[in-house]
Amino acid sequence: MIFPLKELIEYDENMYEITSASSRRAYQLSSVLEKDEKDDWDGKMVALAAMQVFTKEVQFRLEAE
Repeated sequence: MIFPLKELIEYDENMYEITSASSRRAYQLSSVLEKDEKDDWDGKMVALAAMQVFTKEVQFRLEAE
């Protein structure tokens, strides 16, 4: 799988939100994936997470404090 560069370039919403969502998703992935699955991605959890967020495979929302 390739990082969704086209989606990144065309993204016209809040870049902080999408960055935060991607980094939180990367943390989730690194916590729950088995070692074999991590090896498939060669430790590139941020790339996998960003792809999931940009392609809307994973949804995110902001919560008020």
